Amino acid sequence: MNIVLFGPPNAGKGTQAKLLVETRGWVQLSTGDMLRAAIAAGSELGQRVKAIMDSGELVSDEVVIELIEERLPEAEAAGGAIFDGFPRTVAQAKALDELLAGRGSQIDKVIRLAVDREELTKRVEKRAAEQGRADDTVEVFNTRFDVYENQTAPLIPYYAGQGKVVEVDGMGSIEAVSASIAAALDG
Repeated sequence: MNIVLFGPPNAGKGTQAKLLVETRGWVQLSTGDMLRAAIAAGSELGQRVKAIMDSGELVSDEVVIELIEERLPEAEAAGGAIFDGFPRTVAQAKALDELLAGRGSQIDKVIRLAVDREELTKRVEKRAAEQGRADDTVEVFNTRFDVYENQTAPLIPYYAGQGKVVEVDGMGSIEAVSASIAAALDG
């Protein structure tokens, strides 16, 4: 089974992906993690990605798809992939659909974590005060949330048109959200 965890920044996608890895044995395909791993491995692709990132440019959709394609055999052997942070645009979703179709596969479900922006802002404020992380401020969160709404949220109708979107209340406890996701996947 291939799923996309979908939601704005700080909605809990990474946490829920890790729980799915533990409980179902699927492979988490987080493009950010994959880019960093490719660079650390020093592979040909990693060297290309490092040069792009070092110059301050965004890594192209083609390179990100290539990175995902590299990891698909591992996910297929594990029985599923959890796409976390990808796709971010309709163009990326179409490229992913094409890639998976070429392998006789598809995205089976898109789990949309429905969250309240105001509550997430409060969580970020609390965490920023407790942990003092420079990249975890309300200003950074608001910028990332706006980018999500403008560029990524249009994926909802794209996948809804395929009948794949299942909405889960993302504002509960980690355990409650996890149980809702399990019900959505198994139901």
